[in-house]
Order: sequence, then structure tokens, then C-alpha cells
Amino acid sequence: MSLISLGLILFKIVFALCTLSVAGYLLSLLVKRVMLAKISTWILAIAFVFLTVYLLLAVISSTGFHNLGSRAFFSFCALSASGVYLALQFKTKTRLLGAFISPFILFFMIAAAGQETGKSLLPEGLRNWLTMAHLTLTIVGEVLFVLASCAGAMFIIQNGLLKHKKLSSMSRLLPSLSDLDKINHICLLWGFPILTVGIIAGAVSAGFTWERGWPADPKIIWTVSAWIIYGFLLHQRLAIGWKGFRMAVVSCAVFILFLLSYIGVRFCFTTLHDFI
Repeated sequence: MSLISLGLILFKIVFALCTLSVAGYLLSLLVKRVMLAKISTWILAIAFVFLTVYLLLAVISSTGFHNLGSRAFFSFCALSASGVYLALQFKTKTRLLGAFISPFILFFMIAAAGQETGKSLLPEGLRNWLTMAHLTLTIVGEVLFVLASCAGAMFIIQNGLLKHKKLSSMSRLLPSLSDLDKINHICLLWGFPILTVGIIAGAVSAGFTWERGWPADPKIIWTVSAWIIYGFLLHQRLAIGWKGFRMAVVSCAVFILFLLSYIGVRFCFTTLHDFI
């Protein structure tokens, strides 16, 4: 059996496991049983292991990480999202956060399934380690910001239930406010420096690849804008003491704003980053 055939089998297994995990998380909310969320977490952990093996095979068959195909790239996005979530989940035991983040993981897997295995994501001139470092770090940084927003959304829901004294099985099922606020803090604390290094790597790579005009690229402006605003949030949290409900609301609002603006940039503007 060739590496490509084995990789395809692993990819199908991961896709099925991610789908099962999403269904389990959502079902746990409907029936209000945390055990289903625990099982879904372990299913996602198994998918993470298989996905890691799949990407290792993809790196070997493509003669290097910088030559990864489009399917492997989106699979790496799914790996980053699941890895960051699992690390936080096993640390804080906020299993139901998976109901918010697992659909994003499945979305990346669906995007990967629609790509060709051998077709490289990057144009010829951008197939280097610096560009891949830029993409990798930027993705991980943005995944952390998505997790911060998901934790903020759960904080708002849980806070509303407690405030109105709706101590139902749902309120007991959701994580504590302190755990959700802690996840928001950790994600901002790590996401900002990781995204910073990713932007620097991208700027250096762009300087060598594109002679002029690249700083005005819409997607670069979008990424730098996200970096500035999340940096402001981190400053307000560390220096001013923003936390709890205020930080949760602002994190969600910023995420929605940047999601809408990203969609606008992706479909309404011409960009040098049209390969992603």
C-alpha cells in the first residue's frame, strides 16, 4: 500500500471521527448529559492522533513541509484547532466548549476534503520555510483568538443563567465562569505573541517575494487590524484589569466583526493571498 493510499484512509477515518465528535457534543447539549461531551472529547483526541499521522505521511510524500498540498494544509488547520482546544480542555475540564469549537474543526476537514491531495497550496515563488512558518503561526494565533471568543460566548450564556437564577441542568452542565474567563485569558496571552511572530515572518517573506504594493493588500490589512485590536484587548486585560462579562462581550463582538470583514475581503477584493 502506497503512502498516498494510506493517507487517504487515515483522512477518511479522521473525517468520520470529527463528524461523530461534533454530533456527540451537540447531542450532549440537547439531552443535557456531560458524559456524552466526555466521550466526544476522547473521540476528538483519537482523531487528533490519526490526523497527526496523516500529516506526517503527507510531509514525507511531499518532500517537505513547505510543499504540502492544499488538503494537507486545511487538515493542519483542523489539527491546530483540535490540538489547542484539547490542551485547554484537559487543563480546565471545560468539555462543553467542544460544542462551540468542534464545528470549526469539522469545517476545516470539509474544506480539506474538497481539495486535491497532490496540488500545492502555495504558488511556486512562495514555497519556502519562511512562508510556511508565517501561515502556521498565523493560523495557530487566530485559532487561539477563536477559542477566546467561544469561551466568551459560553461565559455570556452561563452568566445569564446564573444572573436570572435559572439553575437548571443546563447551567450545571456548562463550565464555571472562572474557568471560562481563564481560557479567555490564556488564549489572548498566547495568541497575541504567536500571531506577532507569524506576521513578522510573513512580512519578511513578502519583502523577498513581492517587490512593492504588498503592505496595502486587503488580507494583510485585515490580519494587522486583528493583531492591533487583540493586542488592545490583551493590554486592557493585563494593565486595566478587564475580565469577566466585559471581556467576554468584547471578545465575541470583535470575533463577529472580523469574521464578517474576512468574508468581505475574501469575496469582494482582489488580494495577493488569493491562494487561501
